[in-house]
Amino acid sequence: MNFKLVPIVLLLLSLHLNAQRQLNLKKIDSKITIDGILDEAVWLRSEKTAPFLNQWPKDTGEADSQTEVRMAYDDAFLYVAISCHEKNNQHVIRTLKRDQDDEHFGSDGIALVLDPFNQKTNGFFFGVNAGGAQFEGLISVEGNESYINENWDNKWFSEISLGDNVWYVEMAIPFRTLRYDSSITVWGLNFVRNDMKNNYFSSWNRVPLNLNTINLGYTGELLWDSNPPKAKKGNINLLPYLAGGVSKDHELQSAEDYSFDVGLDAKLAVSSSLNLDLTLNPDFSTVDVDQQITNLTRFALFFPERRGFFLENSDLFTSFGKEDINPFFSRRIGLANGQPIPIQYGARISGNLSNKLRVGVMDVQTAKTDNVNAQNYFVSSFSQRFGKRSTMDALFVNRQRTTQTSDSTQAAYNRVMALEYNFLDVTGKWSANLGMHKSINPGELDEESYYTATVRFNNKNILTRLSGDRVGENYITDVGFVPRLDNFDAENEVFVKLGYYQLSHLFVYNFLPDNETSKYNLHGPRVSTRVFLNMDGSLNSSFAGLFYFFDFKNQNALELSYVNEKNDLPFDSFIVGNVPFPKGYYSYDRVGFWYRLDPRKLFSGSLGAEYGSFYSGNRLYIEAETNIRFQPWGNFMLRYNFNDVQLPSNLDSDQLHLFGFTSEISFSNTMFWTTFLQYNTQQDNININSRFQWRFLPMSDFFVVYTENYYPENLAIKNRGILVKLTYWL
Repeated sequence: MNFKLVPIVLLLLSLHLNAQRQLNLKKIDSKITIDGILDEAVWLRSEKTAPFLNQWPKDTGEADSQTEVRMAYDDAFLYVAISCHEKNNQHVIRTLKRDQDDEHFGSDGIALVLDPFNQKTNGFFFGVNAGGAQFEGLISVEGNESYINENWDNKWFSEISLGDNVWYVEMAIPFRTLRYDSSITVWGLNFVRNDMKNNYFSSWNRVPLNLNTINLGYTGELLWDSNPPKAKKGNINLLPYLAGGVSKDHELQSAEDYSFDVGLDAKLAVSSSLNLDLTLNPDFSTVDVDQQITNLTRFALFFPERRGFFLENSDLFTSFGKEDINPFFSRRIGLANGQPIPIQYGARISGNLSNKLRVGVMDVQTAKTDNVNAQNYFVSSFSQRFGKRSTMDALFVNRQRTTQTSDSTQAAYNRVMALEYNFLDVTGKWSANLGMHKSINPGELDEESYYTATVRFNNKNILTRLSGDRVGENYITDVGFVPRLDNFDAENEVFVKLGYYQLSHLFVYNFLPDNETSKYNLHGPRVSTRVFLNMDGSLNSSFAGLFYFFDFKNQNALELSYVNEKNDLPFDSFIVGNVPFPKGYYSYDRVGFWYRLDPRKLFSGSLGAEYGSFYSGNRLYIEAETNIRFQPWGNFMLRYNFNDVQLPSNLDSDQLHLFGFTSEISFSNTMFWTTFLQYNTQQDNININSRFQWRFLPMSDFFVVYTENYYPENLAIKNRGILVKLTYWL
């Protein structure tokens, strides 16, 4: 052997593994039956993908368990045929329930990543696990990572079948489900394989270890043999619903309240790349309940949007600001003081006007009630791409009061304008954000602006982020989320707006053992700091944490932590109990740990604890979770949080308990029964929510939802209700 050729061979092999891959797509005129059995002749003639490559916990070489994918299309569908080879048929299937993010990536599964505009800024995800559970979502880019919004729901078809050391998948994705430009014949494409038996991920096109497998910056290319089919005229999908129920408020000792509602959602393809969503009298009663959280801060908590009307292309409206400073937060629409307000109608058009320009326009009208004014919410945005992956984004939000009740505390209108530039380099290592926002309110107000800047770097070993913000005291966002702006003055019982500066930094270093005998996938330190300053530069509060994280090859995980927090309370403030904490300076420390057991096992769970000082006292925090999984049909989880806050005698010490039980039973891939039991001493409430769902046809569901609320101390019932709902996709 000529050893001088070895470096050249290795170099050529490296270039082959790292080059952007391509798959040719041809039109067919034969029928494909979606049954998970790849017996159609077209699959023998179709081009198959090159060998899949390792992505996690290493990103070199070819995957041990290989995957083969073939694709085809006709005038109505994009077809996918997949063969997932393996060494045995012992699968990890954590659920049969659809649209479960953690459960999909924690199961043996395969997924398709599509970027029809090849912009590397937004796309689609269609996945199936080895039990046949579907998982679809919209992919968007934030910073230098790609994320899935799993709450998006649409119509597509898939089936699986099991063979000898292999399992098969067939998919049919309707073109009406996708948003694309029929003149673009090169789409971004990747495939992601989860092999949880061996705890690794692989992908068709190479994705670096430091990025997640769905990263749109590292897609290959799907090459069409001709232009994709154009959207047909009159491409309209209708989703009407009927809902009826009965409820009773036992606290008010009122009679039973019977209800009957009819509503309609509609999707109209204005073009293959632009979609119009309409809703009349929407009903969101079947949305999953939020997981309750104990709150030991002065500020409100953030809960994500789950209502379907607001989800498609939602990143056009929600990607502005930071994770805790948002000029638009759709959950503000249809809620007042935590209570639902009827939405009369809504219309939203969103999508691509061109390869580089995305737009979104939304208008929603809420109804008047006895104590709340009717409101109109208008939101518009655009995103113009510059270079390969950078964008200039703009947003306008207008809340307009359309009636006048006796309650005149809310201003007639509130408007917010935002302009942001988002830079992302081709490799995904560097990203930056620069933004300016302005709110407009009645009267002559100063300090209505918000400024933000962030720089991020991410490679295989290092992740670091530095950001700064300036929030004016009158940067008012009635349809947004700015939790630190309103401060409650307990002595005078008023809310006071205080502007602030926010500075934060994150540093992560990962040691990646290359020794095959190592028990770690990675381990390393994490340093997180955040400082809030008053407008005069004095300290408001700060957080500094030092963590060390271990990720084991057997999917166990361990984190050790030390945290210091400082608070200079500007007013007497309620934190715990009914006695306000005196204003002034507080500094306190805590140490803790968190440990997770392998979630693939029959019995799994996690345990964490923190102990240290807390304002002028001490706090012990314990969180425990245990899970019993009967693969693949049953998942039963107990969750318990305990806070023991011990304070001086002039304040209220307290012990706060949060108990949750979740039961998820999958009778099949189309029939599910989910029950939540939550006991929260901070909210003085026991809640039971039980939901049965039967998806009798794609996107057509029958629901039965039962809800009860009790007082914990004597189990006296507060209220109960049952709802039956039918939706049908036309």
